[in-house]
Amino acid sequence: MLTELSIRDFAIIDQISITFNEGLTVLTGETGAGKSIIIDAVQLLAGGRGSVEFVRHGAKKAEIEGLFTLDRKEHPIYQVGRDFGIEISDEQVVLQRTITSNGKSICRVNSKLVTLGILREFGKTLIDIHSQHETQSLMDPESHLELLDLYDPEAMKATKKEYSYLYERLSSLKTRYKELSENEQEMAHRLDLLEFQLQELEQANLEPNEDTALEEERMSLANFEKIYTALQDAYNALYGEQKGLEWVNTARTALDVSSNFDSFISDKAEEISNHYYALEELTYSLRNYSESQQYNPERLNEVESRLNEINRLKKKYGPTVNDILHYMAKIEEEMEEITNKDSHLAKLSEQIEEVKKDAYLEAKQLHDMRVENANALMDEIKNELKDLYLEKATFSISFQQTNHDEAGFDDQKLHKNGFDRVRFLISTNAGEPLKDLHKVASGGELSRIMLALKKIFAKHQGVTSVIFDEVDTGVSGRVAQAIAEKIYQISSSSQVLCITHLPQVAAMADTHKLIEKAESNNRTATKVEELTTNQQVVELSRMITGTQLTETAKDHAKELLDMALTFKSK
Repeated sequence: MLTELSIRDFAIIDQISITFNEGLTVLTGETGAGKSIIIDAVQLLAGGRGSVEFVRHGAKKAEIEGLFTLDRKEHPIYQVGRDFGIEISDEQVVLQRTITSNGKSICRVNSKLVTLGILREFGKTLIDIHSQHETQSLMDPESHLELLDLYDPEAMKATKKEYSYLYERLSSLKTRYKELSENEQEMAHRLDLLEFQLQELEQANLEPNEDTALEEERMSLANFEKIYTALQDAYNALYGEQKGLEWVNTARTALDVSSNFDSFISDKAEEISNHYYALEELTYSLRNYSESQQYNPERLNEVESRLNEINRLKKKYGPTVNDILHYMAKIEEEMEEITNKDSHLAKLSEQIEEVKKDAYLEAKQLHDMRVENANALMDEIKNELKDLYLEKATFSISFQQTNHDEAGFDDQKLHKNGFDRVRFLISTNAGEPLKDLHKVASGGELSRIMLALKKIFAKHQGVTSVIFDEVDTGVSGRVAQAIAEKIYQISSSSQVLCITHLPQVAAMADTHKLIEKAESNNRTATKVEELTTNQQVVELSRMITGTQLTETAKDHAKELLDMALTFKSK
């Protein structure tokens, strides 16, 4: 869950640090106090788009930092950490985001610099933000398949991975087939270019690792004097009268005299003997290598010239000689393909048909799993909508008709997620036909449908924190109470942070935080206060009546709190 959130110089926020608890935390306050700004900060922390507009006027940068604690070792964020080489220890993750006044964005995970894309990968396993505008995704049928797959992603993981591999393979083969079969003139030009490149590389007569060997030889030739002097000095220091080797021999002889009288001396005499003979052999090696050294300025020029030629080729064909040789092999392979185009097209066609069948089988398996998930999801949504006073509503997931005959299957129907295209349909009144959501559902109904989905997905996804930003807009009365209860139920499996203007939702809070604006030194700033029970009564009264507090409103507020306690104790 999100345990600690620190924000500095962000919009109208000067500096605040908020501690969050488990369960349901409600944020309330007057319009414009900064409630949604706090959610905006969390969204940026999860990898949302940044803007210089977020930087507080007069500040150099806006800084956001969030501490998340994990309650289970199998949380998916551990795999994300392994994927990107970021260690997660002590069951804690710290996300940091800095936006400078010149528009640069700096992201960190556990103090390690990461890209915005990597930060987003971590964020989506920790935070699920739902605003009143997000209901628009429900209106778009293109998002419905993704929502359905969220119902049981683990069960589909292996099949989706295998299908993705086959789909990419199929796309690659089809692209290659198209390149070979179309535009004869372009293929002819390509063949001319390849022939020129192959001729140039063949004339170069490169050898594997030649550049590395030549670099070493050039280093040796260019530093001949230093190398020769070092060999001579080392040899002279060891060999000859009164030199190092002679003194070691003296020590060996001295110990040999008494080796028969003491086992320690005997052992050390043997050790020194071994070292002496090893040093003697080393000395001969230094002498022989020194005598083999010859300064050859002509060879140095040859090496320099050859390296210049190789470096010229590297600029065109690859960073190393081995890479150039690999490219040369690819040229020969491509030339053979173009020259024998017809046979390769036939081979590609066979491969395409084979991969197409395999991809279809995996797509069919995905389809069967989705149908099963859809049936279970529809049953769950029906029950959830009943709790939200949409008991007359009928929710259905429609699959687009697809040719399921493998022999005559049209691979054009395949897309990156299989061949399925689904639509969420609903009828909110008895006797009415099922229609697309955007043709039937009102804003309040869409909020309830999305809330039902969140309630279901919260237990399936295992997201650490779910955030609702005024999702209760446009509802009142018993529906407001039902929404409050549903949001509280979601908090039983995930931490929930909720911005609300409904007293029914606020009364359900385990923790109630009040967001207010204050002025200091002619600047407006946001402050956050955690309310006591008595303060919560006052705030709920204000939400019920507006600015004027009455005893009746306070009594109503206390009644809402009592109702909430009764519901929680069930």
